[in-house]
Amino acid sequence: MRILLTEDDPALADLLTRACKQEGYSVDWVSDGVAADLALTTETYDAMLLDLGLPRMDGLEVLKRLRKRGNRIPVIILTAREAIADRVAGLDSGADDYLAKPFAVAELQARLRVHLRRHQNAAATSLLELGRLGFDTSTQQVFLDGKEMDLSGRERALLSSLMHKAGKVVSKQALASALSNWDATLGSNAIEVYIHRLRKKLEPKGITIRTVRGLGYLIEASDEGAG
Repeated sequence: MRILLTEDDPALADLLTRACKQEGYSVDWVSDGVAADLALTTETYDAMLLDLGLPRMDGLEVLKRLRKRGNRIPVIILTAREAIADRVAGLDSGADDYLAKPFAVAELQARLRVHLRRHQNAAATSLLELGRLGFDTSTQQVFLDGKEMDLSGRERALLSSLMHKAGKVVSKQALASALSNWDATLGSNAIEVYIHRLRKKLEPKGITIRTVRGLGYLIEASDEGAG
C-alpha cells in the first residue's frame, strides 16, 4: 500500500511517516499543495493523509481537484481546523474522514486500516474485465494487458457502456446518450467514428466490437484474446 502524506510540519510528517511504515505502508511526503496535486496526477496511491493549511495551494483545493478527476482513493484530513464548519467543508469536498490535531497515532492507524479495507472491497466490485481488457469504474481507468490505455473521454464513455453489457447488444441510441454528456452537438456519424477508433486500439489484443445490423454494437473477447 502506498500513502501520500501532505504535511508542512517536518516533525509531524516524520512521526506520521514512521507510523505508516509500522503498518507496512510505503509513504511519499510532500509539504505543499502544488506538490501534492502534481503527485496525485502523476503517481498512483492507495490513500492520502491531507493537511488543510498547506502552502501554495490549500488542502481543500487539492481534495476538490482530486475528486474532480474521478480519483476515489480514501482521504483522511489531518488539521488544526476543528470548527464544525471546517469539518463539514472537508467532508462535503470529498474527504472520507477527519481528525483534528492533536490526535492519537493509534487512532489514525486504525482509521486508515478501515478506509483502505473498504476501498479494496469496493474496488473488487468496480472492475469490469473482458479478456485482456479491464475497466475500473471507480477511477475510469482502462487497462489492456495490465497497462493503462490512453483514451479520450468519448472513447471511455462508449467503452464503459459496451463493457457493462459485454456479450450483449447495446443500441446506437444508448451509446449516443453516453456521448451526449461530452458534446451535445455530435454529428450523426459520431458513434461510428469513435467505435472505429476503439476497434483500432482493441482488436489487435483480441477484443472485438461487432456491429449487429439494425440493433447496435456488441463487445466480446476472442478465444485468443481471453487467454
